[in-house]
Amino acid sequence: MTVAVIGAGKIGELVLSGLLRAGWSASELLVTARRAERGRELTERYGVRAVDNLTAVTEADVLAVAVKPQDATALLDEIGAKVPATKLIVSLCAGLPTSFFAARLPEGAPVIRVMTNTPALVDQAMTAISAGPHATGEHLAVAEEMFKPLGATVRVPESQQDAVTALSGSGPAYFYLLVEAMIDAGILLGLPRQVAHQLIVQTAIGSAVMLRDSGEHPVKLREAVTSPAGTTISAVRELENHGVRAALLSALEAARDRAREIAEQAGPGTARQGT
Repeated sequence: MTVAVIGAGKIGELVLSGLLRAGWSASELLVTARRAERGRELTERYGVRAVDNLTAVTEADVLAVAVKPQDATALLDEIGAKVPATKLIVSLCAGLPTSFFAARLPEGAPVIRVMTNTPALVDQAMTAISAGPHATGEHLAVAEEMFKPLGATVRVPESQQDAVTALSGSGPAYFYLLVEAMIDAGILLGLPRQVAHQLIVQTAIGSAVMLRDSGEHPVKLREAVTSPAGTTISAVRELENHGVRAALLSALEAARDRAREIAEQAGPGTARQGT
């Protein structure tokens, strides 16, 4: 099976490099890029062949579309009519529903919608996969085969993809912001930056592993750290006083709403997939 990554920006390169680390041969992968120099750069870095979009459509079994959402219309105007109805389309375009592609592809073309995230760089991505109307279980299995090497995968109804985008697609940024703030707090408390960084990063890793492997609810794990009249409960009180929980809820709602706006701005065929 040959996969063409169409639009190898940041996310496209994540997928490309992950597939190579997972054992895919460079001969099984194609890449397209808007700028010729970008294509040459990817060829030199990964040994894959850079081609134009129409060649990718002709030669690849799977088209992994990783262009920016605002560029998807122009791409499909170029290639849509030339894509065989049997060819699998895997969309990594944030906010764009499978109906957007269906409106611009031959009738019956199978489309899978995917939202992954940047920890794919270290094979720790969280990837959510949804089937469009003409995609089968076999198509979903192909998408899972592509993204499992990058981390964990989960199948969700497409109606949940905007929430996935807000929660895990954008999620790494929230954690980086929290770590950044905690490092600054450590410096304020008198620690050298390097020590504060090491303390917080390892604490974050350890906490994440406990959440994943213990099976315990996060409330129970938090309570295990929180002694009566201790330091932790004093800190938690301040977090609650400053509305951290409410701020997170509002932030994720804003990200979800922005994903919906992207779809609405993209044009015809972007009717909301549920609520």
